[in-house]
Amino acid sequence: MARRCELTGKGVLMGNTVSHALNRHRRRFLPNLINVTLISETLDRPVKLRVSAAALRTVEHRGGLDAFLLKQDDADLSPLALGIKKEIRAAQAA
Repeated sequence: MARRCELTGKGVLMGNTVSHALNRHRRRFLPNLINVTLISETLDRPVKLRVSAAALRTVEHRGGLDAFLLKQDDADLSPLALGIKKEIRAAQAA
């Protein structure tokens, strides 16, 4: 399973650990991923996603999963999130 947020696309970053003597070796900065179940008001069902803690705060700030997905760029979303976004748009149009 990839270490990538399904809503924002935030993933692993690479960098250096620098000691006091300025010795450097490579390390990985992992995103703070959480398995959550978010409820879509439009679809009236729960959705299980693996999102970062920052994305979870943004979802709540924007007013829920539906509002977040409709504002988010398609390039950042996972295939699962894109499918949910498409279902939400279809349900709102009907």
